[in-house]
Amino acid sequence: MMAEFKNQWALILGGSSGLGLATAKKLASEGMNICIVHRDRKSNLESFEATVKQMQSFGVTVKTFNKDALKENVRDEIIMELPKQSVKLLLHSIAKGSLKKMYASEGEDILTKQDFDITIHAMATSWYEWTQTLIAHDVFASAGRNIAFTSEGNSRVWPGYAAVSAAKSILEALMRNMAIELAPLNITTNCIQAGTTETDSFLAIPESEKLAEMAGLRNPQNRLTTPEDVANAVYLLCRNEADWINGSILKVDGGESLR
Repeated sequence: MMAEFKNQWALILGGSSGLGLATAKKLASEGMNICIVHRDRKSNLESFEATVKQMQSFGVTVKTFNKDALKENVRDEIIMELPKQSVKLLLHSIAKGSLKKMYASEGEDILTKQDFDITIHAMATSWYEWTQTLIAHDVFASAGRNIAFTSEGNSRVWPGYAAVSAAKSILEALMRNMAIELAPLNITTNCIQAGTTETDSFLAIPESEKLAEMAGLRNPQNRLTTPEDVANAVYLLCRNEADWINGSILKVDGGESLR
């Protein structure tokens, strides 16, 4: 357990599964306190609560909130639960969006402006809202880290991914601008572009099995990316040695995107 993270917190939005949960487990094992905001049905909570107990066994504090991270009153409520100048990491890992197609067979719904609005808010602009809330309440620690997950869908096309692709493009634009404008606050802002990872949100993409098959063929490491691969990258960005990394999209894909 690292003294570097003593008394510091990671605030993870969308941290009850996938990349967010893997990151929570990694950072807890390194001595960072964890606050997870998630939205789950009761039927999905048993496994999550077992993982929370595992994280607590590392001697850290773990707080969880089964609430809608997209609501302003939830942001205000949770921020009040965290000590001033204590959040080393704000990690945006919310995966909520429309997977409708722009053209569909008769009887199928097509993508609407409202679908775009919901997806872009959940997967992009909510990151900015949370960032501003932490700043307004003076909750970021010195040398704070502001990180969000993007994907190769930011520039590639797959039927049903248009709304999410648009959200990822906005997410990355926000990252670049926050990297510049928040630098005087000693906050670095970056995105991590994970390779193809079989999370619940990935499996919800239409014909995701084909995407996974193609990724396996493209990847020079001959395997897909795991949530733990991505969690390790977040951990590295939280280290003091990463203080000068700002405004970057870090690819964590074993070289997959080169092909």
